[in-house]
Amino acid sequence: MRPELVEASDLLRQQNPESIEAALGLLQGTVFSFSMKMCGHREDAEDTAQDVLFSSLKHLQKLDNPSALAAWLYTVARNRCRRKRGKMNVSDSHHVSLDELMPDRAELQFLMHAAGKNPEHVAMTAEEQSLLQQAVLRLPTSLRLVLVLHDMEELNAGEVARILDLKEGTVRVRLHRARLAVRQDLTNTVRGIPAKNVWSRDGGIRRSKDCHEIFANLSEYIDERVQPGDCEQMRQHIDRCPPCMAFLADLKAAIDRCRSLSVPCDPAVTERMRAMMTKEYLRLAGIDDPRKLRQ
Repeated sequence: MRPELVEASDLLRQQNPESIEAALGLLQGTVFSFSMKMCGHREDAEDTAQDVLFSSLKHLQKLDNPSALAAWLYTVARNRCRRKRGKMNVSDSHHVSLDELMPDRAELQFLMHAAGKNPEHVAMTAEEQSLLQQAVLRLPTSLRLVLVLHDMEELNAGEVARILDLKEGTVRVRLHRARLAVRQDLTNTVRGIPAKNVWSRDGGIRRSKDCHEIFANLSEYIDERVQPGDCEQMRQHIDRCPPCMAFLADLKAAIDRCRSLSVPCDPAVTERMRAMMTKEYLRLAGIDDPRKLRQ
């Protein structure tokens, strides 16, 4: 879970104007960031943050822990994003098999050749952030939601399952597919291959069955959810298999990029909205604002 949500929950419990204003600022940034990752449109994300928080003000006092706060905000924000930019949602109707998200021999050779040549970036450039955001937006909505909530908003699989009303196993399956698709998209961009929508029936997907079982379980391996015996077996295979080693490193890099993506609000918009929300929250809660006396 984002540390901002934990901090905001603590601040709200203090019930004084300064802590409430700080908490609402943190929640505003959280909802805006989620909305930008889901819809990719700044004005829509700003509208969503405003609408979600204003409609939530009367409920915030009842959300007395970070988990409840996260569940409420992300559920309301998800519904608002769907209504606002429904026409931009990528269809979930075409099922893409796991094989279609796997690298072919040419891509594995590229990954092995590139391994170790590019130093790890401490921070993504603006161009890299834009490419990542576009790759995420090309995902079907069902996969994008899981990826954003888990890898970008830092919720665990159980929390994502509760918010989306899914089984935890379904969340894990969708998460792996989303990660594979984003990794494939980013790698093809680096190679200069025009981005293909792998969710289109005419996508011209490359297929490979090399090390299929290992590839199919890499997210579980990365997230340390594989049983000890199976984990050791996978580790031994990866250590002696250069293609698997290169693919694992590329998938980890894509996940790290997702986790580090930052989408800040416009400070001017943030300050204006936060002031209005704080005033309304204090009114609803019946809390006197001593700052009025100094005006």
